[in-house]
Amino acid sequence: MTETDVVRDDAEATDPGFIAPVAMEDDPAELFAGDTGTLDADVRRVLVRLLQRRFLLAERHGAQWRTLLENQQVIESRLHDLFVHLVVDHDRGIAYKRQVRSAELDVPVLLRDEPYTRAETLVLVHLRTVFQRERGAGQTSARVDVEELEATALTYFDPDDTNVATHQREIRTAVTRLAKDGVIEEESEGRYRVTPLVEIVLSTERLGELRDWLRARHGVTDDAGPADGPDEDDAHDEASDETHDEASDDEEAAR
Repeated sequence: MTETDVVRDDAEATDPGFIAPVAMEDDPAELFAGDTGTLDADVRRVLVRLLQRRFLLAERHGAQWRTLLENQQVIESRLHDLFVHLVVDHDRGIAYKRQVRSAELDVPVLLRDEPYTRAETLVLVHLRTVFQRERGAGQTSARVDVEELEATALTYFDPDDTNVATHQREIRTAVTRLAKDGVIEEESEGRYRVTPLVEIVLSTERLGELRDWLRARHGVTDDAGPADGPDEDDAHDEASDETHDEASDDEEAAR
């Protein structure tokens, strides 16, 4: 060992700015055999939830929301590695993801656009209209009954169609899915609170486009429905839902 080496070793030992390497035995414990990840377990769970579900809601998942805010930069970095944007809406307490799309870069698509069904689109339009109306009147929340949702959506179907029971089931299924997504929350049997999530799913601009489309197509003059409803394919084109290819809400519910 030379005198220079000794001086360097002494300097490293006394320099407060020098970070000594961590011995292998002092590394954080693996979470599972062969684990090479660097994130804490709680941070990993938030990252997985963001990939699995469309939204993370502060009011529903307070602990995970706090973990997200405390580790937002590293979670964003992990998602960017997958060509996915993280959007954190602090005012509404909502976090969600968006697929990165670029004309200049070859981006593999992890998230796909899954259109809402006709019934889901019609229920969404009414929910967003009610939410907008109540907020405009100074109310802090908006509530609807399933019978109201059903009656409103049914007006968009052909009144000569005798298969009303089928349409009712479609609407009830739509309500169930939107409740599962967090757009509405059931407070009592058949009574739902409309959450701020509806503003993310259906923006004011998009709501206006849908209203204009329905009026032009069916001669609607107010919030009442038309004589005959939109075609299934047209409804699919009007509203879409971005989800993850690899994990569905049904799969998570099963777990």
